[in-house]
Amino acid sequence: MTHVEYFKLQAKNLFKDFQTKTEKHFPIDAEYLVICEYGYDEEGFSLMNAQHIIALMGGFDKWTTLIKASAPELEIARLLFDNHETLFVEDWHMYVAGVERDGIALDAETKLQILKQIWLNMPPEGNHPDIRL
Repeated sequence: MTHVEYFKLQAKNLFKDFQTKTEKHFPIDAEYLVICEYGYDEEGFSLMNAQHIIALMGGFDKWTTLIKASAPELEIARLLFDNHETLFVEDWHMYVAGVERDGIALDAETKLQILKQIWLNMPPEGNHPDIRL
């Protein structure tokens, strides 16, 4: 299954669990996620809204950005999504922005290596080391 297929499945699972008010397919309480975390109204919630939430959870601003992303960017998104309980998208983006603000350009492959080799190996309560040191 490609990364895009995986994210499509997750969006469908989120939508399905939200509609049925169950936790059968999606790993998080769909109703809480949709209403409380992302502020969608219960009425009119659609598959497109579910896709938008999945894109945000993977670190993208919208679904179309996700489906057009490169393979390393999609792998980063999947790692962020799959590790959502211990790895926060906002922290990751702030870290990358801080490194790049200091003049170090990071391509997607380098970001992926930092995420896999450093961030995913840190304990959940630990601070992520700065690669610039």
